[in-house]
Amino acid sequence: MRFFNADPSSLFFSEDYKIMWFKNLTLFKLTQPFDLSPEALGEALESKELRPCGSLEPFTYGWTPPLGKIGTELVHAGNGCVLVCARKEERLLPASVVREEVEERIAKIEQREARPVRGKEKRRIRDDVTFDLLPRAFTRSTDTQAYVSPSAGWLVVNTAVPKRAEDLLTLLGRSLGSFEVAPLTAEYAPTSTMTYWLSGRPLPKGFSLQTDCELRDRADETSIVRCQRQDLSSDEVQGHIHAHKEVHKLGLGFEDRLSFILRADLSISRLRFESVDEFDDVDEGDETARFDANFAFMTTELGRLLERLGETFMGSLESQPPTRRFAALE
Repeated sequence: MRFFNADPSSLFFSEDYKIMWFKNLTLFKLTQPFDLSPEALGEALESKELRPCGSLEPFTYGWTPPLGKIGTELVHAGNGCVLVCARKEERLLPASVVREEVEERIAKIEQREARPVRGKEKRRIRDDVTFDLLPRAFTRSTDTQAYVSPSAGWLVVNTAVPKRAEDLLTLLGRSLGSFEVAPLTAEYAPTSTMTYWLSGRPLPKGFSLQTDCELRDRADETSIVRCQRQDLSSDEVQGHIHAHKEVHKLGLGFEDRLSFILRADLSISRLRFESVDEFDDVDEGDETARFDANFAFMTTELGRLLERLGETFMGSLESQPPTRRFAALE
């Protein structure tokens, strides 16, 4: 069994364990108190627990234990936070396979009956092909983890893909009957703020520039410059700022303990945890204890980062962004 390598953000456990470190963040603020106990939340999620994908179903989507095969509960609580995991199980039916089979069937009909196949008949043949091939398709599972910090008022989803975050929030709303959050939005445009930082102006306390960025022309967003492992204070990079390009992605460090890419929508990608010294005394043979330690460490580190991001971008919390409501009937 291997627990750590040089990059703690690529932590692996045994085959029955799940990768636990969040690598991407989509952030939401809770707009109402979250007062459900872990037990009550777990009971609510049972109504939408994942079931196997049927032979004729394109996909199923539901809750699965965050601890993987070493756990049975749908909620993991620790450090004042609750962790959940949504899984999408879908059948893989490549469009090229369907198209090839459809073309073969159409060619046979046209040759046998000496007439062209058009319109509705083509669509019916495609539906028949999908119906015939779907039960034989392989399945693939994709997990999306999220945790709620009731005291700090955050919902953190481990993805930088808006659709995956939206799907998890919709599932949560259907499980709880109703669930309201507000996306993290800025008082001022994040692109302007990140451009200001890259131009040499001071960063907020705790933050530091790293070596990656993406700039886009203000007049033509298809004009993109990507810098990787570059000195961002160099004349070459600064020249793009003087040419009126704006920063849409910026590599940042936080307190020498986290590094990440901050994006224009205030989501985070390529998140790395730089310090794992806290795990030295954890029994490597107890996977549940190791998971607890990881989760406590991760949520503590992210708690400090999220607090600073909120202060930096949201300004006065009295000017909250519009509430998003996810309800059972949606």
